[in-house]
Amino acid sequence: MSTLILPASDIARIVQLVGRDTLMDRMIDRMACGIAALGRGEVEPTPRRGGFTRDSDGVGVIEWMPHHEPGKGMTLKTVGYTPSNPTNNDLPTILGTVARYDDVTGQLVALADGVVPTAIRTGAMSAVASRLLARPDSTTVGLIGAGAQSVTQLHALSRVFDVRRVLVHDIDPEHTASFASRVAFLGPDLDIQLVTAERVAAESDVICTATTVGVGEGPVLPDTVMRDHVHVNAVGADLPGKTELSAGLLARSLVTYDHLGQARVEGECQQLPEDAVGPSLASLCADPGSALPWRERSTVFDSTGFAFEDHLALDLFLELAIDFGLGQTVEVEYHPVDSLDPYPPLVDADSAAGVPVRHAVPSAAA
Repeated sequence: MSTLILPASDIARIVQLVGRDTLMDRMIDRMACGIAALGRGEVEPTPRRGGFTRDSDGVGVIEWMPHHEPGKGMTLKTVGYTPSNPTNNDLPTILGTVARYDDVTGQLVALADGVVPTAIRTGAMSAVASRLLARPDSTTVGLIGAGAQSVTQLHALSRVFDVRRVLVHDIDPEHTASFASRVAFLGPDLDIQLVTAERVAAESDVICTATTVGVGEGPVLPDTVMRDHVHVNAVGADLPGKTELSAGLLARSLVTYDHLGQARVEGECQQLPEDAVGPSLASLCADPGSALPWRERSTVFDSTGFAFEDHLALDLFLELAIDFGLGQTVEVEYHPVDSLDPYPPLVDADSAAGVPVRHAVPSAAA
């Protein structure tokens, strides 16, 4: 009945031992293979995430995201989205944990940090979509939003494209000021420019939007002249009414998605009639040739992030933890000596203290 715990320290150790580039490459491959299997109908569909909206110095959410793999297990990620965290609490905007339950016994077999795996798998999914839909010779990446997600978005794209120029826009000057140092591990040859949102839109081959824009306050990417072949990864979806892209860009683009149920409720697909939404990313991954004609036209990946991605990411981190002998084994769940008796075989507390134990006496009426 032991549970493997992967705390933050072990997650960090895995990143250190594997290396950021190799870890990202493996995550991209894991996502591409898994999403293609989903497109071929080999994976059980994932339910839409649920949750609560809460007031956290602004609108935040606490969500739960389940995915079931029959015969293996169920992965459940819980997420706290709190836009005020970086400023008010010196914490990431997105916090979370990922749990794995055995499908036969229901036992909690693993529990891990969800912050790092979520950031890496989200970047990896943008790389998967961009590799399919963007031009292979893309060299300029545009980022709207320079927060935590921007780091793994750029890192992932740099693994599938020869990125030479990065155009960055954020309304928070602290985010833009620290961006270059946070991505310095990508090497000194990147030309990083802090620019207007209009320049990001006009000059980028691939754009990632990852912002905490409020409900009804978008778009964050101006609907201006863009390159005919531009591909956009819209990553910031997490609330109904929150959108990052203009309706005009969506209307003239192929719009693909990771999870239709989520995209229609809280993604960019909120803005489109049902018949204007394109094929799923899973179907494109299962049939890559179907994506080729779109590489010269504008495309959008509506990335809401769904639990199958977390299931795949946890698989990878658990495999690496086992390879490196990491993780802490804890008996979280009680295993009774007698499966029909829930109480542990302990000495009664009153008896141990020398206090006479009073047993129930049948009443006269009985």
